Amino acid sequence: MPIRAIEFVRKLRGGAQAHLIKAEDGHHYAVKFQSNPQGRRVLVNEWLAHAIFEQLRIASAKVAAIEITADFLASNPQVNLQRGSTFHTPEPGWHFGSRLADDPNRVGFYDFVPDQLLGEVANLADFLGALVVDRWLANVDARQAVFFRAKVKTWAPSIAAHAGKVGFVAMMIDHGYTFGGPRWEFQDAAGYGLYHRPMVYATVTGQKSFEPWLEQVIYFPEQVLETVRHSIPPQWIDGEESQLDAMLHTLLARRKKVPQLLELCRSGSTNPFPRWTEP
Repeated sequence: MPIRAIEFVRKLRGGAQAHLIKAEDGHHYAVKFQSNPQGRRVLVNEWLAHAIFEQLRIASAKVAAIEITADFLASNPQVNLQRGSTFHTPEPGWHFGSRLADDPNRVGFYDFVPDQLLGEVANLADFLGALVVDRWLANVDARQAVFFRAKVKTWAPSIAAHAGKVGFVAMMIDHGYTFGGPRWEFQDAAGYGLYHRPMVYATVTGQKSFEPWLEQVIYFPEQVLETVRHSIPPQWIDGEESQLDAMLHTLLARRKKVPQLLELCRSGSTNPFPRWTEP
Protein backbone atom coordinates (compact mmCIF):
# COMPACT_ATOMS: atom_id res chain seq x y z
CA MET A 1 0.00 0.00 0.00
CA PRO A 2 1.21 3.54 -0.71
CA ILE A 3 2.11 6.05 1.97
CA ARG A 4 0.37 9.41 1.76
CA ALA A 5 2.41 12.61 1.41
CA ILE A 6 1.67 15.22 4.08
CA GLU A 7 4.34 17.94 3.81
CA PHE A 8 6.41 19.46 1.00
CA VAL A 9 9.93 20.33 2.18
CA ARG A 10 11.94 21.45 -0.86
CA LYS A 11 12.97 20.61 -4.38
CA LEU A 12 16.07 18.52 -4.97
CA ARG A 13 18.79 18.66 -7.59
CA GLY A 14 18.91 16.25 -10.53
CA GLY A 15 17.39 15.54 -13.89
CA ALA A 16 14.32 13.81 -12.46
CA GLN A 17 13.43 16.99 -10.48
CA ALA A 18 12.69 15.01 -7.33
CA HIS A 19 11.04 16.70 -4.35
CA LEU A 20 11.80 16.14 -0.67
CA ILE A 21 8.48 15.26 0.95
CA LYS A 22 7.47 14.12 4.42
CA ALA A 23 4.98 11.25 4.48
CA GLU A 24 2.39 10.11 7.00
CA ASP A 25 4.76 7.47 8.40
CA GLY A 26 6.99 10.28 9.72
CA HIS A 27 9.82 9.64 7.25
CA HIS A 28 11.19 11.95 4.56
CA TYR A 29 11.34 10.77 0.96
CA ALA A 30 13.01 11.95 -2.23
CA VAL A 31 9.98 11.63 -4.50
CA LYS A 32 10.19 11.14 -8.26
CA PHE A 33 6.93 11.73 -10.09
CA GLN A 34 5.56 9.61 -12.90
CA SER A 35 5.67 12.62 -15.22
CA ASN A 36 9.27 13.56 -14.39
CA PRO A 37 11.47 14.65 -17.34
CA GLN A 38 13.29 11.30 -17.41
CA GLY A 39 10.07 9.33 -17.81
CA ARG A 40 8.20 6.88 -15.62
CA ARG A 41 10.54 3.99 -16.45
CA VAL A 42 13.13 5.41 -14.06
CA LEU A 43 10.63 4.75 -11.24
CA VAL A 44 10.55 1.09 -12.24
CA ASN A 45 14.35 1.02 -12.44
CA GLU A 46 14.63 2.42 -8.93
CA TRP A 47 12.14 -0.11 -7.58
CA LEU A 48 13.83 -3.12 -9.17
CA ALA A 49 17.38 -2.05 -8.35
CA HIS A 50 16.57 -1.47 -4.69
CA ALA A 51 15.21 -5.01 -4.35
CA ILE A 52 18.44 -6.39 -5.81
CA PHE A 53 20.65 -4.25 -3.54
CA GLU A 54 18.57 -5.37 -0.56
CA GLN A 55 18.85 -9.05 -1.53
CA LEU A 56 22.64 -8.67 -1.63
CA ARG A 57 22.70 -6.75 1.68
CA ILE A 58 24.28 -3.64 0.18
CA ALA A 59 23.24 -0.46 2.01
CA SER A 60 20.65 1.26 -0.15
CA ALA A 61 17.83 3.69 0.54
CA LYS A 62 14.48 2.08 1.40
CA VAL A 63 11.72 2.67 -1.13
CA ALA A 64 7.97 3.15 -1.07
CA ALA A 65 5.09 4.18 -3.27
CA ILE A 66 4.09 7.69 -2.20
CA GLU A 67 0.51 8.77 -2.73
CA ILE A 68 0.14 12.37 -3.87
CA THR A 69 -3.45 13.53 -3.53
CA ALA A 70 -5.25 16.36 -5.28
CA ASP A 71 -5.64 18.11 -1.92
CA PHE A 72 -1.88 17.90 -1.29
CA LEU A 73 -1.14 19.44 -4.70
CA ALA A 74 -3.69 22.21 -4.16
CA SER A 75 -2.11 23.04 -0.80
CA ASN A 76 1.45 22.95 -2.16
CA PRO A 77 1.66 24.84 -5.47
CA GLN A 78 5.49 24.67 -5.21
CA VAL A 79 5.22 21.02 -6.19
CA ASN A 80 5.72 21.22 -9.93
CA LEU A 81 8.00 20.11 -12.75
CA GLN A 82 9.71 22.36 -15.24
CA ARG A 83 9.99 21.67 -18.95
CA GLY A 84 11.78 24.47 -20.72
CA SER A 85 10.17 27.69 -19.57
CA THR A 86 6.90 26.10 -18.51
CA PHE A 87 5.84 24.41 -15.28
CA HIS A 88 3.27 21.68 -14.81
CA THR A 89 1.75 20.01 -11.79
CA PRO A 90 2.14 16.23 -11.40
CA GLU A 91 -1.01 14.14 -11.57
CA PRO A 92 -2.42 12.77 -8.31
CA GLY A 93 -1.51 9.13 -7.85
CA TRP A 94 1.30 6.83 -6.76
CA HIS A 95 4.85 8.06 -7.22
CA PHE A 96 8.27 6.71 -6.27
CA GLY A 97 9.84 7.55 -2.91
CA SER A 98 13.42 6.94 -1.77
CA ARG A 99 13.50 7.18 2.02
CA LEU A 100 16.10 9.22 3.87
CA ALA A 101 17.83 7.23 6.58
CA ASP A 102 16.84 9.77 9.23
CA ASP A 103 15.23 13.17 9.76
CA PRO A 104 17.28 15.68 7.71
CA ASN A 105 16.66 18.27 10.44
CA ARG A 106 18.65 16.13 12.90
CA VAL A 107 21.17 14.24 10.77
CA GLY A 108 23.52 15.62 8.15
CA PHE A 109 23.74 13.86 4.78
CA TYR A 110 26.79 14.43 2.58
CA ASP A 111 27.46 13.48 -1.02
CA PHE A 112 31.18 14.10 -0.48
CA VAL A 113 33.57 13.38 2.39
CA PRO A 114 37.35 13.96 2.35
CA ASP A 115 39.68 11.00 1.78
CA GLN A 116 40.53 10.69 5.47
CA LEU A 117 36.88 10.21 6.39
CA LEU A 118 36.15 8.13 3.29
CA GLY A 119 38.73 5.60 4.44
CA GLU A 120 36.93 5.32 7.77
CA VAL A 121 33.48 4.59 6.31
CA ALA A 122 32.40 1.38 8.01
CA ASN A 123 30.82 -0.26 4.98
CA LEU A 124 33.24 1.01 2.33
CA ALA A 125 33.29 -2.48 0.80
CA ASP A 126 29.68 -1.94 -0.25
CA PHE A 127 31.05 0.09 -3.15
CA LEU A 128 32.55 -3.14 -4.53
CA GLY A 129 29.20 -4.90 -4.24
CA ALA A 130 27.49 -1.90 -5.81
CA LEU A 131 29.82 -2.06 -8.80
CA VAL A 132 28.98 -5.73 -9.33
CA VAL A 133 25.28 -4.83 -9.37
CA ASP A 134 25.73 -1.74 -11.52
CA ARG A 135 27.66 -3.70 -14.15
CA TRP A 136 24.96 -6.39 -14.16
CA LEU A 137 22.13 -3.86 -14.40
CA ALA A 138 23.93 -1.74 -17.02
CA ASN A 139 23.90 1.44 -14.95
CA VAL A 140 24.88 4.04 -17.55
CA ASP A 141 25.34 6.69 -14.86
CA ALA A 142 28.08 7.04 -12.27
CA ARG A 143 27.44 5.42 -8.88
CA GLN A 144 25.73 7.82 -6.48
CA ALA A 145 25.95 7.60 -2.68
CA VAL A 146 25.41 9.68 0.45
CA PHE A 147 27.25 9.52 3.77
CA PHE A 148 25.93 10.04 7.28
CA ARG A 149 26.70 9.13 10.87
CA ALA A 150 24.67 6.29 12.35
CA LYS A 151 24.87 3.07 14.33
CA VAL A 152 27.01 0.88 12.13
CA LYS A 153 25.20 -2.37 13.00
CA THR A 154 22.02 -0.92 11.49
CA TRP A 155 23.61 -0.47 8.07
CA ALA A 156 26.41 -3.03 8.14
CA PRO A 157 25.22 -5.80 10.47
CA SER A 158 27.79 -8.26 9.10
CA ILE A 159 30.70 -6.11 10.29
CA ALA A 160 31.09 -7.49 13.80
CA ALA A 161 34.05 -5.28 14.65
CA HIS A 162 31.79 -2.23 14.51
CA ALA A 163 28.90 -3.65 16.52
CA GLY A 164 27.42 -0.99 18.78
CA LYS A 165 29.59 1.77 17.37
CA VAL A 166 28.53 5.01 15.72
CA GLY A 167 30.43 5.99 12.60
CA PHE A 168 30.15 7.11 9.00
CA VAL A 169 28.24 4.80 6.70
CA ALA A 170 27.56 4.99 2.97
CA MET A 171 24.13 4.50 1.43
CA MET A 172 23.67 3.85 -2.28
CA ILE A 173 21.05 6.08 -3.91
CA ASP A 174 19.64 7.04 -7.31
CA HIS A 175 19.33 3.91 -9.44
CA GLY A 176 17.22 5.56 -12.14
CA TYR A 177 19.73 4.92 -14.92
CA THR A 178 20.16 1.23 -14.29
CA PHE A 179 18.83 -0.91 -17.16
CA GLY A 180 20.10 1.75 -19.54
CA GLY A 181 17.83 4.40 -18.03
CA PRO A 182 14.53 5.15 -19.82
CA ARG A 183 15.57 3.07 -22.83
CA TRP A 184 15.63 -0.30 -21.09
CA GLU A 185 18.66 -1.25 -23.15
CA PHE A 186 21.80 -2.99 -21.90
CA GLN A 187 24.81 -0.96 -22.99
CA ASP A 188 28.25 -1.68 -21.57
CA ALA A 189 31.22 0.70 -21.46
CA ALA A 190 34.35 0.83 -19.32
CA GLY A 191 33.29 3.74 -17.13
CA TYR A 192 29.64 2.89 -16.49
CA GLY A 193 28.64 2.41 -12.84
CA LEU A 194 31.95 3.52 -11.35
CA TYR A 195 32.08 5.77 -8.29
CA HIS A 196 34.12 8.91 -8.90
CA ARG A 197 36.48 8.34 -5.94
CA PRO A 198 39.19 5.75 -6.88
CA MET A 199 39.93 5.16 -3.20
CA VAL A 200 36.88 2.90 -2.83
CA TYR A 201 38.51 0.42 -5.24
CA ALA A 202 41.98 0.50 -3.68
CA THR A 203 41.73 -3.06 -2.32
CA VAL A 204 40.79 -4.68 -5.64
CA THR A 205 43.37 -7.21 -6.80
CA GLY A 206 41.13 -9.31 -9.04
CA GLN A 207 37.76 -11.01 -9.36
CA LYS A 208 37.99 -12.46 -5.83
CA SER A 209 37.87 -8.94 -4.40
CA PHE A 210 34.23 -8.73 -5.51
CA GLU A 211 33.07 -11.72 -3.50
CA PRO A 212 30.61 -12.62 -2.11
CA TRP A 213 28.53 -10.34 -4.35
CA LEU A 214 29.87 -11.67 -7.63
CA GLU A 215 28.81 -15.26 -6.94
CA GLN A 216 25.47 -14.07 -5.56
CA VAL A 217 24.74 -12.20 -8.78
CA ILE A 218 25.82 -15.07 -11.03
CA TYR A 219 23.37 -17.33 -9.17
CA PHE A 220 20.79 -14.64 -8.41
CA PRO A 221 17.43 -16.34 -7.77
CA GLU A 222 14.86 -15.81 -10.49
CA GLN A 223 12.02 -15.91 -7.97
CA VAL A 224 13.29 -12.72 -6.31
CA LEU A 225 12.95 -10.84 -9.59
CA GLU A 226 9.56 -12.44 -10.17
CA THR A 227 8.35 -11.27 -6.77
CA VAL A 228 9.57 -7.71 -7.15
CA ARG A 229 8.21 -7.59 -10.72
CA HIS A 230 4.71 -8.19 -9.36
CA SER A 231 5.16 -5.61 -6.59
CA ILE A 232 5.64 -2.70 -9.02
CA PRO A 233 2.65 -0.32 -8.92
CA PRO A 234 0.63 -1.18 -12.06
CA GLN A 235 0.23 2.45 -13.11
CA TRP A 236 4.00 2.74 -13.59
CA ILE A 237 4.08 0.01 -16.24
CA ASP A 238 0.62 0.26 -17.79
CA GLY A 239 0.97 -0.65 -21.47
CA GLU A 240 4.63 -1.64 -21.11
CA GLU A 241 4.34 -4.97 -19.35
CA SER A 242 5.74 -6.98 -22.26
CA GLN A 243 8.73 -4.65 -22.64
CA LEU A 244 9.47 -4.97 -18.94
CA ASP A 245 9.28 -8.76 -19.05
CA ALA A 246 11.61 -8.86 -22.06
CA MET A 247 14.09 -6.62 -20.25
CA LEU A 248 14.07 -8.85 -17.16
CA HIS A 249 14.58 -11.92 -19.34
CA THR A 250 17.70 -10.30 -20.78
CA LEU A 251 18.84 -9.35 -17.29
CA LEU A 252 18.77 -12.97 -16.16
CA ALA A 253 20.75 -14.02 -19.22
CA ARG A 254 23.48 -11.49 -18.31
CA ARG A 255 24.31 -12.95 -14.90
CA LYS A 256 27.27 -15.06 -16.02
CA LYS A 257 28.63 -12.14 -18.06
CA VAL A 258 29.33 -10.00 -14.99
CA PRO A 259 32.98 -11.12 -14.49
CA GLN A 260 33.75 -9.94 -18.02
CA LEU A 261 31.93 -6.67 -17.39
CA LEU A 262 34.07 -6.03 -14.31
CA GLU A 263 37.24 -6.62 -16.30
CA LEU A 264 35.94 -4.25 -18.97
CA CYS A 265 36.33 -1.44 -16.41
CA ARG A 266 40.11 -1.81 -16.75
CA SER A 267 40.05 -0.95 -20.45
CA GLY A 268 39.02 2.68 -19.98
CA SER A 269 41.25 5.72 -20.13
CA THR A 270 41.77 5.41 -16.36
CA ASN A 271 42.09 1.96 -14.79
CA PRO A 272 40.14 2.02 -11.49
CA PHE A 273 41.94 -1.14 -10.31
CA PRO A 274 45.69 -0.40 -10.46
CA ARG A 275 46.45 -3.23 -8.02
CA TRP A 276 44.71 -5.89 -10.13
CA THR A 277 47.24 -8.76 -10.36
CA GLU A 278 44.95 -11.73 -10.74
CA PRO A 279 45.40 -13.42 -14.15
